[in-house]
Amino acid sequence: MTKRIRTGFALLLPVLAICGCANYRWTSRVPEELRTVAVPVFENRTMSAELGSIISQYVSREFEREGTFSIKRSGGSSIEVQGAVVKASRHPVSFDRAYGSRADEYRYLVTVEVSIVNKVAGRVLQANRAYTGETTFLVQGDLLTAQRNAAQRIAQDLARQIVDDVVSYPYDSAEKPETITPSSALIVRFSNTGTATVRISSGTREVQR
Repeated sequence: MTKRIRTGFALLLPVLAICGCANYRWTSRVPEELRTVAVPVFENRTMSAELGSIISQYVSREFEREGTFSIKRSGGSSIEVQGAVVKASRHPVSFDRAYGSRADEYRYLVTVEVSIVNKVAGRVLQANRAYTGETTFLVQGDLLTAQRNAAQRIAQDLARQIVDDVVSYPYDSAEKPETITPSSALIVRFSNTGTATVRISSGTREVQR
């Protein structure tokens, strides 16, 4: 009897799992009308060539991989991610004993500032937020080639940080301003306690005088 119960329960588990997942549906926090994004080439304010284009390319790829936004050209999107590479530094962490003071491993850090712009509403949602990525790389040949490969790893890390923030931004949390139409009735009454009761049409709220 016990064996039959165990067998029946084992057969029932996949069914329960399917039923439990049947009503689960992941929904994005991004409103449908805002799910297009443009990523112009990031401005490069450093001496490291091509950093701006490398990072912006990886940000676009990460948006495509994540799937919430469709990529559009600048001027044709609801959201635009604007960025600038503001710092790139390389520091030796180890040296090749055979060549004395020649470094054979470096730590590479890159900082970008990113703004998220709602092109539909014409307002900046996030202004010049700093993101930093870092990695180490070995020099086994040409230094610039090794640094470029390291830059791609950093760009991938930065792209994930940036896209996570764009996707998770609370687009619906901003309060809509209350407007008064010509047909609305506005009544303000002050009580002895210093509380003002404001009535607009059918809505009522209390504010401090």
